[in-house]
Amino acid sequence: MQLHDLRVTQTAPTHKPFYRNLYFQVLLAIVVGAVLGHFWPDLGVQMKPLGDAFIKLVKMIIAPVIFLTIVTGLAGMGTLKGVGSVVAKSFGYFLFFSTLALVVGLVVANVVQPGAGMNIDPATLDTKAVAAYAAKAHESTLTGFLMNIIPTTLTSAFNDGDILQVLFVAILFGISVILVGEPARPVVTFCEAATHILFKFVSLLMKVAPIGAFGAFAFTIGKYGIGSIVNLATLVFTFYLTAAIFVLVILGAVCALNGFSVLKLIRYLKAELLLVLGTSSSESALPALMEKMEHAGCKRSVVGLVVPTGYSFNLDGTNIYMTLAALFIAQATNTDLTIGQQLLLLAVAMLSSKGAAGVTGAGFITLAATLSVVPSVPVAGMALILGVDRFMSECRSLTNFIGNAVACVVVSRWEGALDTDRLHKVLGGHELHLMHSHDDKNAA
Repeated sequence: MQLHDLRVTQTAPTHKPFYRNLYFQVLLAIVVGAVLGHFWPDLGVQMKPLGDAFIKLVKMIIAPVIFLTIVTGLAGMGTLKGVGSVVAKSFGYFLFFSTLALVVGLVVANVVQPGAGMNIDPATLDTKAVAAYAAKAHESTLTGFLMNIIPTTLTSAFNDGDILQVLFVAILFGISVILVGEPARPVVTFCEAATHILFKFVSLLMKVAPIGAFGAFAFTIGKYGIGSIVNLATLVFTFYLTAAIFVLVILGAVCALNGFSVLKLIRYLKAELLLVLGTSSSESALPALMEKMEHAGCKRSVVGLVVPTGYSFNLDGTNIYMTLAALFIAQATNTDLTIGQQLLLLAVAMLSSKGAAGVTGAGFITLAATLSVVPSVPVAGMALILGVDRFMSECRSLTNFIGNAVACVVVSRWEGALDTDRLHKVLGGHELHLMHSHDDKNAA
């Protein structure tokens, strides 16, 4: 059943003062936060609640946004065949590029060798700081991860805010709506109205995003200090450079093959990317990403399935980090790894990256999980990078975010669910808006 259609209209360009643009406000907040954290570190650390409060505000709205977007999107598909097609293509894309990201990290680590010459004795390292991460990694098995997708009750997924649990419930509910058919129309109409309200809610939350970015960045600089990256500058620089190459070259080629520019996509998402940078959390911009992908011409049903799923299964930045950091530790501790051992490391990382998906500090936890299974590399070596992990977390989040935006557009195109004219206009900077109109079959 066709429940709604979309009409695109183009409005006259609006020229807001630059200081009213969200990206400028967030950028200014990051700069001010960095200055505060650097020159008054104690005061910077005290700003942490501002960042935490904003992230809590966003997480509060993520579950209902995902649920309503998926339900209305699946209802618009009208058939189960369409749902299966999107899921199959999404996971095929995720598996290929997640594996490719691991391989890229492995290759770069072997070529650059950022840990060579450090000659660290693992026995001299203080492992107390990484013990908690190792414990969480031990708990985050693949079986436990799969079991955790099923919520204890229908409502507990929303209470806990677990993205995959909400996704699981939403897909089952959406499929049920399709099977019920016409009698479900009132429910879908309600969900569509609620979706508009929630996205307006999101736009209100984004107005305080600069405050959250300021607090989070002031804390990061105040707590860890820019000087903490000097000793491990080679690793940090190598990781950022590798992530940039992955985004601009590999994902850039994917975008070009699918008829759009990754640079224009990044420009379109600049405010959200700055928010991710400021908060070191890609989740902080999840609702805004879903709204912007639909605004750019991706069908709501595809956006609702690809973006939330990608947040757990399409972590390009995290995967680059895992193999690069693991080999850095091996090189720093003079641990020689054969090609076979490195391939084993890659295979384990493929599984562990899914086992700890969605866990706070997932990048560090997945690294601990990987090293615990590959005994050749000492887990104690993680203490070497703990001090700069926060700075690399920002790059992980940015790369993950861009990777999921690209995946959404590509899968939409594969599904024939992409308005390419609208995409090019939006990425080109034109001011567009969507007009939703309900289609009453009885009026036809």
